[in-house]
Amino acid sequence: MTSSPPSPLASAETPAEAPADRFFSAAIPRMLRVLLILGAAFTLCTVVLFGRIVALGFAAGAIIAYLSFRSLNKAVQSLASRIVDAKQPDHGFPLVSGFFLRYLFAGIVAYVIFTSSSQAFRGFLFGLCTPVAAMLIEAGFEAYAALRRGY
Repeated sequence: MTSSPPSPLASAETPAEAPADRFFSAAIPRMLRVLLILGAAFTLCTVVLFGRIVALGFAAGAIIAYLSFRSLNKAVQSLASRIVDAKQPDHGFPLVSGFFLRYLFAGIVAYVIFTSSSQAFRGFLFGLCTPVAAMLIEAGFEAYAALRRGY
């Protein structure tokens, strides 16, 4: 009564996630946090340097940029999971309508701000650019980590 050796699949443990994988998989949450911090800090600076009206426009642009970046991330994850999992039914309407509604919302806010104040609209346009600053900071952080930790 000899027992057969256990199969390698049954005894194989899932390998521990590498530190580099954990670091790079946290890039989007880091960028979202940096985006919030930059939006708040730049809004305070805008109040001091350019006044309340421009700062309100900037804050509106930063909020729209944050919500847009977050919803874009969710849409990309949803699309990727739909591509990987072929068993899911092909309902693309929520995904397409999410893209459409995001730009419609940003357009309505931009129109309202544009018709009310040109200074606030300039602030709004600069607020929409805050994700670029967050991505540049993340790129610098990842470059530093790659050089420092050897990723």
